Amino acid sequence: MIYKEKEDLKYVLCYTRKPQENLIYSEKLAYSMHLAYSEDGVGFQELNHNSGILFAKATENDNGSLNAKSLKNPYIFYLADGTFGILAVRTGAEGENDEESKGRVLLFTSADLLQYKEIGLIDLKGDTYISDIKCQYDEDKKVYIICWSDESGNYYKNFTADILNINSASIPEKTEAFVIENVNTEIEGVVPRNVISVSMEVAHHLICKLIVPTNVEIKVPESVNITSEKELKVVKATAIYSDGTTAMKNVDWNLSEIDWNKSGKYRITGKVHQDHYEFPIATDRADPCIGKWKGKYYFIATNDADGNHSLYMREADNIPDLLKAEEKLIIDSNMYEDIKGLLWAPEFHIVEGDLYILHGATSGEFFYEESHVMKLKKDGNPMDAKDWSRPHRVVKKDGNYLCEEGKTISLDMTNFEIDGEYYVVWSQREFLPEDIGAWLYIAKVDPKEPWKLISDPVVISKPDYGWANNNVFVDEGPFTLIRDGKVFLTFASAMIDATYVVGILCADKNADLLDPASWTKGNYPLLTSRSALGEYGPGHNSYVIDEDGNVWNAYHARPGVNGPRSSGLRRVHFDIDNYPVLDLTEEKDLNPELRNVIMDIIVR
Repeated sequence: MIYKEKEDLKYVLCYTRKPQENLIYSEKLAYSMHLAYSEDGVGFQELNHNSGILFAKATENDNGSLNAKSLKNPYIFYLADGTFGILAVRTGAEGENDEESKGRVLLFTSADLLQYKEIGLIDLKGDTYISDIKCQYDEDKKVYIICWSDESGNYYKNFTADILNINSASIPEKTEAFVIENVNTEIEGVVPRNVISVSMEVAHHLICKLIVPTNVEIKVPESVNITSEKELKVVKATAIYSDGTTAMKNVDWNLSEIDWNKSGKYRITGKVHQDHYEFPIATDRADPCIGKWKGKYYFIATNDADGNHSLYMREADNIPDLLKAEEKLIIDSNMYEDIKGLLWAPEFHIVEGDLYILHGATSGEFFYEESHVMKLKKDGNPMDAKDWSRPHRVVKKDGNYLCEEGKTISLDMTNFEIDGEYYVVWSQREFLPEDIGAWLYIAKVDPKEPWKLISDPVVISKPDYGWANNNVFVDEGPFTLIRDGKVFLTFASAMIDATYVVGILCADKNADLLDPASWTKGNYPLLTSRSALGEYGPGHNSYVIDEDGNVWNAYHARPGVNGPRSSGLRRVHFDIDNYPVLDLTEEKDLNPELRNVIMDIIVR
């Protein structure tokens, strides 16, 4: 069925989860707000693969390093303007008491329960740790009533006319105990909180955004007028999905009954085309990238099989043929005296008509890893190592190297163009005097020498959510997808194990991309170990657009919790807001029972 706003889907349950083992669902993930929906307020279905939607932001120290936070006991309520407020008890990363939050409760606002703004800690003026919370707005008195309990079992209430003013709450008054109505549900690991009724519009939007769409219908024209087989090949099928979105599909038509030399009407059958990419498409290949250059497709990835000492490339006429194409060595740790290994995250980029490979490399150990750029010689063959320049180490606009060797590393640099201006985004991590984590930076580059910055680096993301600092504070692996006036920048976060995930930043194409305020970060990751069965720690992805206009997501994941990092490939769908959907698996992309189609053609 296709979900429509007229359906009475209007109950939302918020909950947290019981933590599991670290690599499966740690405290940093479990102690976040999850959502489930119900048509009748009784039977609830989890949203977003039973993964968190709302996470508490880390706090920041003077040197920029972060203190991870989690949340417990979230409570959704309506604000005076009809939008949503969420109160929660902020905790330390593992759910322990948070000294900074003593006597305070964390407030978020949201218009749609998808994107949230963290307002801050409301001071409830009590010198005690808060254990539970609820809130409601009294329309008659025009005041919010915040009820809470402490660890000793005492109950209090505060009043405020302006809940967004975090210092405006009254002195707490003792009050009677409250109980949040229990919800019985079979959702795995659920720690239920409150249920709130929502408009059909809000419910519809949540369902369409947080349940992976499935193919529910295929349409082809009833009849077409054509003169040749070539004209028939451009007739496509329209795949319709449960959220109302669509995608165009090629059809493999049976032409055996057609006499192209005889005018008339013919009824033909066909099968909607789908290329099959079983995971993994390449074992021991991480950070994959597929590029197009002069009518050919190329595949390159980090080589885990030899400890990251080499980069190999494949070439084919189309994407499916890349899977069986021969690999050829492009660079290894024996070619140049200053390239000793850790050849990481290679990417193809075309800058003013020239082909480049951006990659990481070290001149010694891990702490010397830095971003580099290789250029293909004019009229060179991408598959010939001799036609690639020596790697150029990236430099700042003053000519000095981007990072100080042995102190700060840079890696995972990507390149994109907006209106003739070229930008790079990369991951940078300072280790000395203190490891402050890996952050995403952006700068403009000289298109003639795209290893030279022409603006100062600017931080646009830190690993401030629990899913991003799970086991390690890391944002890395950025790559852009530019579509309909938006710049989508996906990136990988957390440790490169089963906890690895893909997050997203978004900016308007015409915004000042060097201004961090132009970028909006999604509160929750787009791709996790719960997104596709048997694929653990998906991350470090890239995009390529094929000859039919389909966008493909190349990513790595592990076939098993402790399996080798291996490459996968999946079509990118676009949701009702035209945002990328990265977890649309093949069986949801095209229903096998709907593949067979019939159409009349009129040969003229």
